[in-house]
Amino acid sequence: MNQKPELILALDVDNFSKAKYFVDKIYPEINFFKVGLQLFTACGPKVIEFIQKKGAQVFLDLKFNDIPNTMVNATKEAIKYKVSLLTVHTLSGPTALKEISRASSKSKTKILGVTLLTSICPHFLKDLGIKRTLSQEVLYLARMAKRCGLDGVVCAAQEAQDIRRHLGKNFLIVSPGIRPKGFFSDDHSRTATIEAAQTAGVNYIVIGRPILKAKNPLMAARKMRKNL
Repeated sequence: MNQKPELILALDVDNFSKAKYFVDKIYPEINFFKVGLQLFTACGPKVIEFIQKKGAQVFLDLKFNDIPNTMVNATKEAIKYKVSLLTVHTLSGPTALKEISRASSKSKTKILGVTLLTSICPHFLKDLGIKRTLSQEVLYLARMAKRCGLDGVVCAAQEAQDIRRHLGKNFLIVSPGIRPKGFFSDDHSRTATIEAAQTAGVNYIVIGRPILKAKNPLMAARKMRKNL
């Protein structure tokens, strides 16, 4: 039996008031919240401070992807917020990833490499001239992330089982695009149920709209946690 994954609520909202509403309503049923590009751009570190003062953890999902110098300097600034998880793109290359690993080595923040977004379809790789299948490409990028010293990766749950088998039990796997049975996939091309993600060996599952759009977000969160 795989260890139960931890549930992270994606605060994909456009202002501090909405973020505060969901954190106040759902904490401590969920005590891990994702702050992504939209929310961080709207309110900056204010929302991180609020979540942490509440007693919860923060997954800062900014997906840095730039030249090595810029990524390292951005990472140094981000880990000052003492977030639990931080994302960078594996496609930025091994030089950037190695330098980020060194720059963050004394921090408690875990650095995750984004492999292929859950919105990516297999035919897109063919358009780019990549001969590996989607699952092969994700595993390739995950291997590179581990080799470069990152703590884990972000990938769809469908690819998690191969990564867990090849890269071991201590390599973190975070999977977005988690949906209850019958819920719309929205803009995710590769989704999975909570049960499937747990079977695949995922450490953290990220759920946003199925909770944010629910008539009763707290009850929706409780129901999803019961499935773990």
